[in-house]
Amino acid sequence: MSPKPKDERSYIQYITVTYRSVLLAILLIVMLVSAVSYFLFPQQTKALVSQVVDMLHLDSPTRALAKESGQQQAHFTNIDGTVRVKRNNSSFWANASYDLPLNKGDVVQTGPEGIAKVVFADGTNYTIQQESLIVIEDNSTNEAQQTQVAVQVTTGTVDLATATYSQGSTARVIVAGATASLSPESSAQVHNDNLKNDHSILLKQGSGNVLRNGEVVKLGSYERISFKAEDPKMTRVKEVGPPTLITPANMLPVFAAKDASQLDFTWTPMQNTRAYHLRISKNPYFTQLVQDKTLAVPQFKMSGLAEGPYYWTVQSVDAQGRESVESEHNKFTIIAQAGNAGLALELDPLVQHGHVIEVRGKTDPSARVMVNGEEVPVVGGDGSFRYYTPPLPQGESVITVTAQNTKGGVSTQTKKVVVQ
Repeated sequence: MSPKPKDERSYIQYITVTYRSVLLAILLIVMLVSAVSYFLFPQQTKALVSQVVDMLHLDSPTRALAKESGQQQAHFTNIDGTVRVKRNNSSFWANASYDLPLNKGDVVQTGPEGIAKVVFADGTNYTIQQESLIVIEDNSTNEAQQTQVAVQVTTGTVDLATATYSQGSTARVIVAGATASLSPESSAQVHNDNLKNDHSILLKQGSGNVLRNGEVVKLGSYERISFKAEDPKMTRVKEVGPPTLITPANMLPVFAAKDASQLDFTWTPMQNTRAYHLRISKNPYFTQLVQDKTLAVPQFKMSGLAEGPYYWTVQSVDAQGRESVESEHNKFTIIAQAGNAGLALELDPLVQHGHVIEVRGKTDPSARVMVNGEEVPVVGGDGSFRYYTPPLPQGESVITVTAQNTKGGVSTQTKKVVVQ
C-alpha cells in the first residue's frame, strides 16, 4: 500500500440555497397542483379558494363593507303610485325613490293608490299596501353576522316574507303592542286599523310566535291571531288559504287573435271551499275593476277585454262565507295579433346592473316593443331598442319581450334572470 500524498485534501461540494429560492419552488409546486386540481375538481377547488380568502380576510372592499356589523340599509325594489318617506332626523316628507336607502327610524307611507316593496339586509321583504304606514325599528348585523330586522306597522296592511337567514337572527313585526317573530322562509300579512280597533296577524307560510302582554301564541300556516286594544287575550283561528293562480300566467303577454272571443282564467281548487271570489282590474290597486264575480268552480271565461295590462286575484270562500287572504296579484297584457303575420325579434344578452336589468335588441323599426308589459319608449330607425327594467327583487325573475308591428305581426321571447 503506497502512502497518501501529503498534499491530498478532502473537498465537500455544496450549493447555496436562499429563502427566496425555496419560496419560489414552493409557489411553483402550489401553482402546478392548483392547476391540475382545478381541471380535475373545479367545484371543490373554487370552494377551497373561497374559504382561504375568507380566512385571510382578502375580501373585496364591497364584500368587506357588507360584512361590517352595525345598522344596515334597506332599499326599495318596487314603487308604484304615491309613496313617501320621512327620515328619522327630519320632519319633512320626501317622495320615495329606488336610490333612497332606508335606515333605522325612517317612516314609509303609501297613498290611496300607492304600493311599495322594501328589502332588508337579511333578505326579508315587506310589501306595503295602499294607505299604510310603517316604521323601521331595527335593521342591524352583529359581529357573528346575525341579523336583526324589526318593523312596526302603524296603520294599514303589510305582506312580508322572510329569507333563509342564519341561526340566531331575528325577523320581527310589531302591531299595536303585539310582536310577531317569524321563522326563516315564512310569510305573513299584518293588518292594523286603529279607527276600527282591529289588529291581526295572519301567518300564510312557515311558523312564528306572537307575544303580547306576556301571552305567547304559536302560529302555523294560515292561522290568524286578532285582538282589540282592550282584549286581555288574543284570538287564534284557522283560515282557509287562497288558491294558486294558473292562467293567464304572471307577467306574460296574451295574444288575442281577431276571431278570439274568450280568455280562460284558471286556478287551483282548494279544500273546504264553497266558492271563489275573482277580481280583474286595470290597475294594481284594484280600484278600476272590470270583473268582480263569485264562482263555484276554479275557472272562468271572459270576453271583451281590450288591449292593455290587467291584474287579477282570487280569494277562497269557506262554508261560513269567510274569504281568505288574497292570492298573488298576477299581471297579464292583452296584445292584438293578426292571423299569419310574422315579425323578427333579436335580443342581445341581458346586462345586469345590480337589481336593474338592461334589455337590448332589434326588431322592425315600426314595431311597438314591450318588456314585462311596459312599453319601450324609443325604437330606433334601424329597429334597435334599449330598456332598463325597474329594480327587481332578489331571486329568479322572468323577462318577457314582445314586439308588435302595424300589420299585426307579433313576436315574443322570454328569458330568466337571477338577481343576487
